[in-house]
Amino acid sequence: MSVTSSSLRPGLLGGIGWCVFNVLQLLFTITWTSVLICFALLLLVLCGGRRYWPLRMASRVWAPGLLGGAGARLDLEGFDAIDFSRPYIVVANHQSMIDICALFRALPVPMRFVLKQELARVPFVGAYAQAMGMVFIERQSARAASRCLHDAAAIFKEGQSLCAFPEGTRSRDGRVGPFKGGVFKLAIETGIPILPIAIEGSGLVLPAAGFKVRPGRIRLRVGAPIMTAELHPGDRQQLARQSQHAIIELQRRG
Repeated sequence: MSVTSSSLRPGLLGGIGWCVFNVLQLLFTITWTSVLICFALLLLVLCGGRRYWPLRMASRVWAPGLLGGAGARLDLEGFDAIDFSRPYIVVANHQSMIDICALFRALPVPMRFVLKQELARVPFVGAYAQAMGMVFIERQSARAASRCLHDAAAIFKEGQSLCAFPEGTRSRDGRVGPFKGGVFKLAIETGIPILPIAIEGSGLVLPAAGFKVRPGRIRLRVGAPIMTAELHPGDRQQLARQSQHAIIELQRRG
């Protein structure tokens, strides 16, 4: 059977449509983020350096805008059972850059993130992250990472929480990789509980490789806090494995 140009047209037009959508989505993401960062930095100045409202702007304006633009719908499970008046170290699996938007939107309190040091050099984004008190780590320097994470203890003294992706990189296949121990060392030394959150579907909305946005559902399921007050420094790897297994079990409930 011969293949005619008319038989190729629907698939071709569909492919072109998705390309146009992705280009427009990228332009929207850059523009929306740049504009909101400028407003957040201005608000930071107007608030006398207090970060509460600029961080809430990220959760109430920036994140919903990007999620809505991508056609992503959030399903939240278990959040009503968590006492967010106390600080946590939130740990989540990592499939996509849109995970940050999902967590900003889902968590009802101001949230700081542990970020890769390279992000500090990204225009606008790096300036915003540093101004908001995000924690930067150098993945290739365990000593530098340890110092940065120790500095994060000041966040807990303010009664606020910190969020990290302990895998250290985005998963290409959706499986939860091994957790690195740095953030769990911080949890043990400060006695701050670990709050595990499983993220599903974000890698389909925005894959780890490239910028190919597809509308879809992102589910966040939170588990019971893992207490750390009675643990010792030598329990760091055990705590990392326990947290990883907790997230895997949360995924299996779906």
